[in-house]
Amino acid sequence: MAGERQLGDIGFGYRPRAAYACDPAASRGRLFDEVESPTRTPFQRDRDRIIHSTAFRRLKHKTQVFVAHEGDHFRTRLTHTIEVAQIARALARALRCDEDLAEAIALVHDFGHTPFGHTGEDALNEKMAAWGGFDHNAQSLRVVTRLESRYAEFDGLNLTWEALEGLVKHNGPLTDTSGKGLNGPVPQAIRDYSELHDLELDRFASLEAQCAAIADDIAYNTHDIDDGLRAGLLTLDMLDGVGLPASILRGVRERYPALDAVRTGHELMRRQITIFVEDVIATATARIARLAPGSADEVRSAGEAMVTFSDEMAASEKELKAFLYRNMYRHSEVMRVRANADRIVRELFDVYYADPRAMPEGWREGLDRAEDRIKARAVADFLAGMTDTYAIKEHRRLFDHTPDLV
Repeated sequence: MAGERQLGDIGFGYRPRAAYACDPAASRGRLFDEVESPTRTPFQRDRDRIIHSTAFRRLKHKTQVFVAHEGDHFRTRLTHTIEVAQIARALARALRCDEDLAEAIALVHDFGHTPFGHTGEDALNEKMAAWGGFDHNAQSLRVVTRLESRYAEFDGLNLTWEALEGLVKHNGPLTDTSGKGLNGPVPQAIRDYSELHDLELDRFASLEAQCAAIADDIAYNTHDIDDGLRAGLLTLDMLDGVGLPASILRGVRERYPALDAVRTGHELMRRQITIFVEDVIATATARIARLAPGSADEVRSAGEAMVTFSDEMAASEKELKAFLYRNMYRHSEVMRVRANADRIVRELFDVYYADPRAMPEGWREGLDRAEDRIKARAVADFLAGMTDTYAIKEHRRLFDHTPDLV
């Protein structure tokens, strides 16, 4: 296992950044020029702006897998985001990258998620099909470049180019060199912004962004097991049939034969995160040594991702994802809640689109005379920003009956 590897000359935060790391002093800047802070680097300032934003606070009441009010101990988008940021910093530190940039990208990566998790996104995507669909990654960009209203001189948060690049390229390059989308059309919001502030959609993102992206996978592949066990949808016996967690459980039981099930589950979680992280560090270190990038720009032009799982670990992770999909994400109880959440989002969209006056002031102005695409996008922006609790409250205000999500 990766935990037994010699990880070699990794960083512990004591030494300067590597040559291939993003240098905040050499940032490509912001869309709107600002006087830089005398006490914070540009990437530290990005992180602070993200944390103080309204969108960040809303993550507290947005679904990860289980609707927030199903229990106090299940992950929400906010606690998931904090776990991703912690892992992203650990990876960036080991690889001697800029920890603040990796953290900022991790903290902002889910800003565009709707209420009720992927259920809300799927519903909005269908409702917006005639106007370009809905993509949570593109919505995150809209939030930080247009929808946050905090500053006197510009809309959004005016984050650095490096933070926005990492946000947009969460899953790698979006286009080939000719501009054609690699996975279908690139969302219009991303194309529009990139025309103003070229995000180089055909190239890979920085190592810091790659650290944040794989930290997302590590976090949810682990904490979703924890939440599944807590909810009673999964059992430790079920995990005995899945390669990676099964091997970890064997080790825990050999060392602690009398350990209760709850603590056994916690041991599984922390050991799995460690194995994932150490595998990524070892794999990334080897790839960096092979490709020998001398700058952050050479990372972007390398033609492949460097912060990845090993082939063996990638296969284990794929097996684990398939297990979670079958036994947790598609569980009958989860699907019941998803169906009711889907209904709430769809019915809210229909009401607001038919009569924008049903939306609060600040959202409805001018929409009664707007083109359909503009009206629909404004409704999607309003809906996507809702927390679970606010969406339920709005549905109760507008309808005689609201589905039960508990």
